[in-house]
Amino acid sequence: MSMEDTNLSLKVIAYIRTDFPEKFGIPRQSGLAATRGEIIFEQEFRHPEALRGLEAYSYIWLIWGFSKVVQKGWAPTVRPPRLGGNRRMGVFATRSPFRPNPLGLSCVKLERIEERKGEGYVLHVRGADLMDGTPIYDIKPYLPYVDCHSDAAGGFTEQVKDYSLQVEIPDKWAEAIPEEHREALMQILAQDPRPSYQEDPQRIYGMGYAGMNIRFQVRGRVLTVCGVYECADRTASLPIRPSAALDFLSVDTATPSKQP
Repeated sequence: MSMEDTNLSLKVIAYIRTDFPEKFGIPRQSGLAATRGEIIFEQEFRHPEALRGLEAYSYIWLIWGFSKVVQKGWAPTVRPPRLGGNRRMGVFATRSPFRPNPLGLSCVKLERIEERKGEGYVLHVRGADLMDGTPIYDIKPYLPYVDCHSDAAGGFTEQVKDYSLQVEIPDKWAEAIPEEHREALMQILAQDPRPSYQEDPQRIYGMGYAGMNIRFQVRGRVLTVCGVYECADRTASLPIRPSAALDFLSVDTATPSKQP
């Protein structure tokens, strides 16, 4: 059998709706923040029989595509952001989006299945690390007795798994964040969305989340939110209450790789 005969053609079965309009700020792994998502199936796959029994599982695996990654070919090594962007690791020893086949794998909590007019059965999930509109190629149930390995070695991620920032949100900005988004936002910011090689304490970053543009600075191990802006069209930033203006020194909206 030739190599051409073994190539697969994948169909998009669904798309996910999340609160992340861009790559910058997305958790580097699933389950690190209580982010919300809705999985909407394509018309061909909206048959209720395809979901029979899924409600009995509390977690599911999503196989999806890095649809916004622009790459030409692939390289055998990559620079994981969590290692500062200077140390190279083998691509198959990382979850970098720059791979021979740009596929991602996420484990998310299945909260409920809703029948919705015009969209069929919608899966409500928590802990998603996907950008809004990401295509999903397959869904499989998480099986605790085979998928959980308590003795597993974590490779280079053992060095950075406990890294986090202290997050401070002044009251005037906390009031501008809807209560249903505050917990997840705190968890996202604590993971440090910045590229690991950027340590400028004067730099102000802007991160899109849940219709808002969150501005923040990092000094040492403390991240401070210094502005909350409404993104009505996901591009323009308009002040939410309070309307006090800020003197932004610089804004970095770069989109680094989100997975180690």
